[in-house]
Amino acid sequence: MSRWPPRFPIRRAASLRTFEFALHRNGLGPVAGVDEAGRGACAGPLVVAACVLKPTQIASLADLDDSKRLTEAVRESLYKAVTKYSLSWSAVIIDADEIDRIGIHVANIEGMRRAVAGLDVTPGYVLSDGFVVPGLTVPSLPVIGGDGAAACIAAASIIAKVTRDRIMVAMDADLPGYDFAVHKGYSTAHHMACIDRHGPSVQHRMSYRNVAARVTSGPHPTTIGLSNEC
Repeated sequence: MSRWPPRFPIRRAASLRTFEFALHRNGLGPVAGVDEAGRGACAGPLVVAACVLKPTQIASLADLDDSKRLTEAVRESLYKAVTKYSLSWSAVIIDADEIDRIGIHVANIEGMRRAVAGLDVTPGYVLSDGFVVPGLTVPSLPVIGGDGAAACIAAASIIAKVTRDRIMVAMDADLPGYDFAVHKGYSTAHHMACIDRHGPSVQHRMSYRNVAARVTSGPHPTTIGLSNEC
């Protein structure tokens, strides 16, 4: 007599594929990974990506890892491979104005829902990096440190990071004086010095305390309920 759910042993797989292979073997594929880039920045958009990898090992994806651990050159190479060889992927861009309206955490969760909904295939299971994502129509599991533990999350991390970095480089050309191509909108001392010189730009998140504190005049008064510094 068969039992449900099936109980296969989980064995460690190569290239961060253990979670996905276990879920596939138990009939819960395809497996989507979802991750973001820019949550900790105080300027520019939040980019959230979802990715479904094919259930086979591909040599060009062997270096998948947390995007923050990789060099820019490796990220760019992996971005090309992921977007070429994945079963499906999507990226959602949430601009600074929307982040200010709804808050960074809500924006992150909403972005994850949108990214999963934007996939060309319906996943059987979703693995998210660190956060529970309510409102998904399929089972999901938050994985702490997921972009260094599950290949599909690492792939989503690569897509989100490369997409956002390209946006910030383009923004540097549109808004000279802030050096967005250097710090990518994160709260480095150099970035804060740029804001001190020029004031916040239209791409800065005014709901962040360290940005609002630097407003001396103009249409952006300090608001109630500011988030912590990024």
